[in-house]
Amino acid sequence: MHYFYAFVNASSTFFAAIDIFAHMTVFVALSGGVDSAVAAALLKRKGYRVFGVFMREYDLDLADPLAAHVECTQAGDRQSALAVAAHLGIPFLEWDFRRDYQKEVVDYMIREYKSGRTPNPDIMCNKQIKFGEFLSKARTQGADYIATGHYAKIQEPRTKNQEPRFALKKATDANKDQTYFLYTLMQEQLRSTLFPLGDLTKPEVRKLAKKFGLPNWDRKDSQGICFIGKLPMKDFLQTIVPPKRGLLIDENGKEVGAHDGAWYFTIGQRHGIGFAGGAEPYYVVGKDVKKNIVYVAQGAKNPLLYSKKFICSDVSWIAGKDPKFPLHCTVRTRYRQPLQRCRVSRIKGKGSRYHVVLSKPQWAVSPGQACVFYHDDACLGGGIIV
Repeated sequence: MHYFYAFVNASSTFFAAIDIFAHMTVFVALSGGVDSAVAAALLKRKGYRVFGVFMREYDLDLADPLAAHVECTQAGDRQSALAVAAHLGIPFLEWDFRRDYQKEVVDYMIREYKSGRTPNPDIMCNKQIKFGEFLSKARTQGADYIATGHYAKIQEPRTKNQEPRFALKKATDANKDQTYFLYTLMQEQLRSTLFPLGDLTKPEVRKLAKKFGLPNWDRKDSQGICFIGKLPMKDFLQTIVPPKRGLLIDENGKEVGAHDGAWYFTIGQRHGIGFAGGAEPYYVVGKDVKKNIVYVAQGAKNPLLYSKKFICSDVSWIAGKDPKFPLHCTVRTRYRQPLQRCRVSRIKGKGSRYHVVLSKPQWAVSPGQACVFYHDDACLGGGIIV
């Protein structure tokens, strides 16, 4: 089985070692958090030969523009991961991906914000680092699989006659499902990956961590950007893109105030606009980075905040091939947004660009963010909103 039905009830025996896994090696990305720790524990109990790997992704120093804005937790994360490995009796490795992370995640994030888009660095981190560099190095070290603490499922082809395509499925815990951040995974990556937490809820993971005596069972979940943590984005961006005065223009074309840089704002933003007037608050409804103009409108339900259609690019289909178009499916344009019905069509002559028409308008569809497509509980793939 490629994923596990681990949590039956409180009195059940969760895992019995199975000889078939005894000679299979899995490298687990140990972040220091409870999710990856439980993933490693479950795999060991399943009978795999488990290695714990802590990835060095980002080190802050005084020369780094992030240093003044982030409380780096990497030392504590490493210590927690090391303690978990020691408790489980598994080898502990530390791999350095700082150069790759800087190039593929941090530089990407800065480039996108400078262009006026709102990027999702966690998606890029998964694509380039966890399921890119980490998977590649694990294979060279003899891994049959890698594993992470993501809440998602991988389904193998069901029959011998079926085309051998793996499917990425939503997690049992709808509140924790992370398929939105995993849509860039392709067949080769799914074939080599295990998600032991896919059938568990977060409370069940906590219970298992305590049951297994894991030293970090009650550690708080990490928040913020992958491997960086909480980051006050505007303060950080001001170290990269200096403030520059620009105009706030309302829906009637009237100048209603000023701002310090269009690149600091995102669609739907309410706070930090620097202007408050009238009975309802103002929201960002558009930007012109070249002219340094931010367009605003009053009221959270203002029609200018809603989009019925948009274009996405850099689309990745998990099956490894295009579906039949027009594609009728569901989509979400932000994490945890309820799925919305849509129709997807390829734009001829535009490469990997697609036109998405929603069944009803959605709030604050933002360029640079991911749109991820689903059919029932299967993640089909996704792309970047332009």
